[in-house]
Amino acid sequence: MKYQVIIFDADETLFDFKKSEREALKNTMVEFHIDYYEKYHLKIYQDINSAIWKDFENGLITQEKLKVERFKRLSRSLKVDFDEVKFAHSYMKHLSNASFLYDDSISLVESLYKDYRLSIITNGLTKVQDKRIRKSIIAKYFEDIVISEEVKVSKPSPKIFEYALNNLNYKDKSKVLMVGDSLTSDIQGGINFSIDTCWFNPCKSANETGIKPTYEISNLMELKDMLLAAI
Repeated sequence: MKYQVIIFDADETLFDFKKSEREALKNTMVEFHIDYYEKYHLKIYQDINSAIWKDFENGLITQEKLKVERFKRLSRSLKVDFDEVKFAHSYMKHLSNASFLYDDSISLVESLYKDYRLSIITNGLTKVQDKRIRKSIIAKYFEDIVISEEVKVSKPSPKIFEYALNNLNYKDKSKVLMVGDSLTSDIQGGINFSIDTCWFNPCKSANETGIKPTYEISNLMELKDMLLAAI
């Protein structure tokens, strides 16, 4: 086998984070007695959240500040006054309880874990990801699950990949593959660490960046065939 270790991203790769996000935002808005219209409110929040996580990837904001800042921006955008700190706590509580896997995730990792050493690296908040990821039904298939807030470093920094391999006591980068949906986080991170990468691109989006993954798949189960064909 060409690869012995497979590092997965979690959200939007194995876990349906968009579904979790929808549930968490709806439940938080209801808790704060704000009339919720998904088509309107969700889009505004997703745009704010996506932008602030990009800022985090680029080192422009800390993960600690991010927790509340996104809701300050949401409050301003909606012109609705609420306590951003309490709102943030409520949102993270609801998000931590919203763990949804993609249909193929269980069968994929079940089929891989006997032949490969599996790990997860997720850019996320410990309180949320510990419950959503570490206590999920697929956690038992992974030797390690690395959460960025916990280790104080995040993708695309090569340091978080180094941390993950050290936890596995594994050194040979030529036999490690990173699988994830984000070009700027997962794939660029793998490139920064000098390991091969596989871009999970279910929407078959055009890659308009200069970031070049080693492989590309649009269906999770394609990973099995790709691994068998890799030499």
